[in-house]
Amino acid sequence: MSEANPELKLTITESAQAYLAELLAGQDEEVKGIRLFISQPGTPKAETCIAYCREDDEQDDDIIVQYENLLARVELRSVPFLEDAFVDYAKDRMGGQLTIKAPNAKLPKVNENSSIEDQINYVLYNEVNPSLAAHGGEVSLVEVAEEDDKKIAVLRFGGGCQGCGMVDMTLKDGVEKSLLEQVPGLAAVRDMTDHTDTSQAYFK
Repeated sequence: MSEANPELKLTITESAQAYLAELLAGQDEEVKGIRLFISQPGTPKAETCIAYCREDDEQDDDIIVQYENLLARVELRSVPFLEDAFVDYAKDRMGGQLTIKAPNAKLPKVNENSSIEDQINYVLYNEVNPSLAAHGGEVSLVEVAEEDDKKIAVLRFGGGCQGCGMVDMTLKDGVEKSLLEQVPGLAAVRDMTDHTDTSQAYFK
């Protein structure tokens, strides 16, 4: 038997709950429960994470799920990507293993209500990177910074784009143009790549 929160469509089996509760029992009082989130959701680099949750980690918009012996908080931004996620614990000869399966973690699930980070990632991974791949390059979002109440996408180029002599043209005419046209509320784009390393550059 397993328990699932219908709003989240996320399942944590009873064996996984018991295992996580046992881990929490060995932590200090600052640890309030666990927190589930996906790093870089909706991209090929998405990773599903379960971490100890301290007061400093809590966000006001977290979804809170109270199991019998376990308090779980789920990052709101990650909820669409955790649909049909399954957390289980199975004992084996080595002790046991916690497994997390999130089949929708890497799928782009973006609409007008999505966070600006998710909207930027959607454009980068579905429109920009396929073009850059022809030169062995890629670009990823580092963060969305705020300056003078304006949102700025901070990007990092990799592969053949790092140190490339044409990267300024790629940034201005390609990446920045696509992002500003398709992501409402984004004011500017900034490159934080160390372009002094030209070892993999497509154009030197």
